[in-house]
Amino acid sequence: MTKKIIAFGASNSPVSINKKLAVFTANQLQNVEIEILDLMDFELPVYSPAIEKSTGVPTQSQDFAKFIQKSDGIIISLAEYNGLHTAAFKNLWDWMSRLGTPQIWHNKPMFLLGTSPSKREDSYVMKVSQDLFPLFGANIISSFHLPSFNHFFKEQQIIETKQKELFTIELEKFQNYLNNN
Repeated sequence: MTKKIIAFGASNSPVSINKKLAVFTANQLQNVEIEILDLMDFELPVYSPAIEKSTGVPTQSQDFAKFIQKSDGIIISLAEYNGLHTAAFKNLWDWMSRLGTPQIWHNKPMFLLGTSPSKREDSYVMKVSQDLFPLFGANIISSFHLPSFNHFFKEQQIIETKQKELFTIELEKFQNYLNNN
């Protein structure tokens, strides 16, 4: 049975390197149907209890939540702004948490990615997310951070040997999980 995978970069940048990494990763999987989401298609007012009380939860956050619910797996590539999630992603998360369950990820298998132009090997947003996402129903199967995107990702592929090997290990873990569950 073909699995339905959603993939997106957790950024609202029209030239998001994280979206590029998420799309690249999704296209490496076998026997899946891929739906690429763009946060720019889910623009929302900044979460406020007053807005929620007066107009309810916006349909954009409800629509995004439906993509999650209907999926068999999720690929997210996290953009890091000042060490944390982008405002667009955090705001979407806040609105989705108002849809009746704090388990917004519905225990879906997840491949958590991240990249940045920085040469820094680690990622603060990845560390925070690995602890935070499971509290909201994420089943993180794989995770991978690609430093120095503009140096290590060329012609739609990871070109640095060590990073490519690390990525392949994580991709295979996610693919095997999809194949066996």
